[in-house]
Amino acid sequence: MRRRTFLGMSSGLGIVATGLTTTPALAGGRRPDLTVAVDGSGDHTGIQAAIDAAPAGATEPFVIGVRPGTYLGQVVVPATKPFLELRGLGRRPDDVVIADDRANGTLKPDGTPWGTSGSASVTVSGADFRAVNLTFANLFDEAAHPEITNRQAVAVLTRADRLIFDRVRFLANQDTLYVNSSAAGVVARAYLRDCYVEGDVDFIFGRATAVFDRCRIHSLNRGSTPNGYVTAPSTDITNPYGLLFQRSRFTSDAPAGTVLLGRPWHPGNDPNAIGQTIIRESWIGAHIPDVAWSDFGAWPWEEARFFEHRNAGPGAIVSANRPQLTAEQAGEYTAAAFLRGGDDWAPERC
Repeated sequence: MRRRTFLGMSSGLGIVATGLTTTPALAGGRRPDLTVAVDGSGDHTGIQAAIDAAPAGATEPFVIGVRPGTYLGQVVVPATKPFLELRGLGRRPDDVVIADDRANGTLKPDGTPWGTSGSASVTVSGADFRAVNLTFANLFDEAAHPEITNRQAVAVLTRADRLIFDRVRFLANQDTLYVNSSAAGVVARAYLRDCYVEGDVDFIFGRATAVFDRCRIHSLNRGSTPNGYVTAPSTDITNPYGLLFQRSRFTSDAPAGTVLLGRPWHPGNDPNAIGQTIIRESWIGAHIPDVAWSDFGAWPWEEARFFEHRNAGPGAIVSANRPQLTAEQAGEYTAAAFLRGGDDWAPERC
């Protein structure tokens, strides 16, 4: 399978490839409250140290400016630290890389495995978190560790509500982006704008309500059949809104017809996890076949909430195997509806 070079500006996954802009992050916005720099020229040299120094219980944004460089080590944004913003101060998202290196089956010092959630390079439990103009990665190398069979390696795990990712790259292989909530039945919303997400197996998954707006979703070539699955939603049956992709691009260097758009994940065989993935007004490459959805074990894809609407590209096939939204449904399943909630949250207007 293809392994990427995450670190440095010569990664081959920069702005031209991702479609992300080269405008400096939030030019004219509020100045950072503190800065992080690997060379010691900032207030801190590590991301976690800066988060630890941020105030608890904030009611307005606290901005941590991150100067260009690679920052290694696990990062946790606790529930006690709401309104944190990590802002990359480079010109491009690949100028700032925040990464760690562990998989589900990687052993902790006590000899037990980290598990999927524990593998996350970055875990966000603080509400109203924002990340701008940077890269999150999990550097776990599957080929270098054949002894590890549980290879889920999460770049970012989210558990909180009202999260914004703006011009952010998410890089890993299996289980790259885990959009979740604090508990089953609890709604947690995330808005991702102009982002790039890369992986292979179930690399966008979880029970959160997440809107991907003008993003690029790139499937790696595993050299297998199938080559992977883009989404694995586990949306709770009480939540009408799961994963929404709008005005996005689904790309891959895998052979034609070898990647599936998704399969329904039922954690612990939970019958109430009726996953939802909706893809609308997006471009879909030839790597997606006519039968674009897959069963997950004993759970058939037909019982999930998988729909498309007005997509284009060689992989945007309209057939009995590709359920489409009706005009009435399309009017209901919008970014505004997904994100609004009871507090009229509308980050897509900003």
